[in-house]
Amino acid sequence: MPFHATPIQDLFIFEPQVWGDERGYFFESYSQKTFADAGLHYDFVQDNEAKSTKGVLRGLHFQKGDAAQAKFVRVTEGEVFDVAVDMREGSPTFGKWYGAYLSGENRRQMLIPRGFAHGYLVTSETAVFQYKCDNIYDKSSEGGIRYDDPKIGVEWPALDIPYQLSEKDKIWPLLP
Repeated sequence: MPFHATPIQDLFIFEPQVWGDERGYFFESYSQKTFADAGLHYDFVQDNEAKSTKGVLRGLHFQKGDAAQAKFVRVTEGEVFDVAVDMREGSPTFGKWYGAYLSGENRRQMLIPRGFAHGYLVTSETAVFQYKCDNIYDKSSEGGIRYDDPKIGVEWPALDIPYQLSEKDKIWPLLP
């Protein structure tokens, strides 16, 4: 099975089977049947892509209420440290985080259910980050928490350059 459980319920790492030879490689980055066979039922309706340079930290973002989004994320070029934080009220792992390196080379992907905050740090010179969402983005429903919230305690990798954040990401609130 290509889905691997993490310490946080409903959060999975996906490792596709890759077929390669002297010509290159092939793999299915997404298959509705593979998801269904694993008991995972998502209707992805939007694909997004971002290219960033080393040190760019995007997050931690989420969508609130009816606009909440599940995401299926991957890196097609370069490497990022990808983080998901459980924000589901009543969850035994509320406020806990999980991080994994995703890269064009390892082809790992993370399946992040609704109710999680998400962010990533580019650790290579550049990275192309792609993700599927199961709900359309709604600017009025966006939210975030500080990437360096001490209650959450994400252990972001140290780099040889300072992190680069958007002005919005610098001022998200801490967990209450």
